[in-house]
Amino acid sequence: MAYDKALAERIRDALEHETGVSEVKMFGGLSFMVDGQLAVSANSHGNLMVRCEPDRVDELLTHKGAQWAEMRGKPMSKGWLEVDRTGTSSGIEFEGWIQEALNFAR
Repeated sequence: MAYDKALAERIRDALEHETGVSEVKMFGGLSFMVDGQLAVSANSHGNLMVRCEPDRVDELLTHKGAQWAEMRGKPMSKGWLEVDRTGTSSGIEFEGWIQEALNFAR
């Protein structure tokens, strides 16, 4: 299954002024590295996958559309969240998730 190209473009646009950004195909999607650290991905389910501070996971899971990320049906380690379209529909929400990923990567 291919990743959501429109979502990947939104991520690309959000990171355009950041330094040290590279793109890598992984997790069946397109991932964005910041200074060599995986930060955020457009995954194969059409959702945003965000790497965040593990200590913030419980709070972030209360946000609309956020859930614990899974890989092949198994939960990923703490600090990986998947956010569906309901949680990224507004620009403010989307930018908030991108900022979470950047905070972790930096």
